[in-house]
Amino acid sequence: MNTGNPARSAPGLRFEHHDTVGSTNTLAFERARSGDQGHLWITAGEQLQGRGRLGRDWASPRGNLFASHLLIDPGPAERLGELPLLAAVALAEAVDKATGAHHLAKLKWPNDLLIEGAKLSGILLEAETLSDKRLAVVLGFGVNCVSHPDLSLYPSVDLTALGYRVTAEGLLDHLSVRLAEWLENWQKADGFLPVREAWLARAAHLGQKITVRNASDEISGTFLDLNTRGHLVLRLDSGELRTIFAGDVFLPGLKP
Repeated sequence: MNTGNPARSAPGLRFEHHDTVGSTNTLAFERARSGDQGHLWITAGEQLQGRGRLGRDWASPRGNLFASHLLIDPGPAERLGELPLLAAVALAEAVDKATGAHHLAKLKWPNDLLIEGAKLSGILLEAETLSDKRLAVVLGFGVNCVSHPDLSLYPSVDLTALGYRVTAEGLLDHLSVRLAEWLENWQKADGFLPVREAWLARAAHLGQKITVRNASDEISGTFLDLNTRGHLVLRLDSGELRTIFAGDVFLPGLKP
């Protein structure tokens, strides 16, 4: 295990790097249960049991970024659903900084980064109430820097394949700064409004017809907006507005 601060990290952050772990999210929760006060980044060269949203496995080969950020009592529980969108905005800005590009990545609701329609990254938020009643929140990031898996649900891509030379360490430098700044602003009154605006500025499929699938349902409509809590707003063919709280977004005709 190595500790230290990346050159461009925000003040007050701590960093812990491991060569190989089961899951950086799992390790972050272990630190929280042991009394860690948060603002801790845990990274790994390789994950053996990486996981994504909805319980899916996350491929974790060396060279890509695998990082988890531990927060303790970051805000009201009813606002935690805003954090994945905040994390997606921070990561998209970090990718721009690392590559020198402008608005390179689009955002697929709620928190996937897409480049030219292919998935670059995944973000997983998990939370746990600790024995001392503190709330531990972990934001896990997986970014395809040098390689990408073959995904059945969506095409995928990596930065190297696109011609960008970006290391996991270099990307983390930028991500740690952007995430800290967004979190500080989010904790203020009306702090989600700038997040929502920044997210919509990068929104993939906005104004297009999409399909949203979850474990028990499938619904199609035009992607109209995000509400003030970050939920997806669809206009159905009937004209009815429907708010979607969770699910996977697909374009019509794309089958998992």
